[in-house]
Amino acid sequence: MDQLNSSQIEEYLHRSYEAVDGLWFMKVEEQYGFDKALEIDNEVWKVLPKIQARMLKSFMKKNSGLEDLFQCCTTKLTLDGFKYKSEKKGNGFTIIIERCPWHDLMVKSGRHDLSEKIGTRICNTEYAVWASEFNVYIDFKIQEQICNGSASCILQFQSV
Repeated sequence: MDQLNSSQIEEYLHRSYEAVDGLWFMKVEEQYGFDKALEIDNEVWKVLPKIQARMLKSFMKKNSGLEDLFQCCTTKLTLDGFKYKSEKKGNGFTIIIERCPWHDLMVKSGRHDLSEKIGTRICNTEYAVWASEFNVYIDFKIQEQICNGSASCILQFQSV
């Protein structure tokens, strides 16, 4: 068997991660309906960001605070395949997502109509958990979302 290079390994793991998320959601939806699947998915996204944030904090030797959140969160977005820009302003920062791989998957799978409902619930949960992992005094708000028809997602993190 030929050896895989690091790029192939990364692609394999990334696609597996995306696939398992979508597959488990659809299987739960088949058994219990969309609303219950979304409720359970939201519970998962209350935990997974903690794991991700703690792992990146450890790998990147970060602790807490807005700057460490900025470094780890933008690293996460890059690893997850988002296309984005970031802007630091005063006591906060903004991330402008131009391409969201999760929304792209929803569109590709013919579930565009559900993207807004899922994105609104899950993204609010996910990024609020990210903020809380770096400091209880960091506020998070979504200003706009691609899945709600905007050209970009605008995520705002601010020290309070």
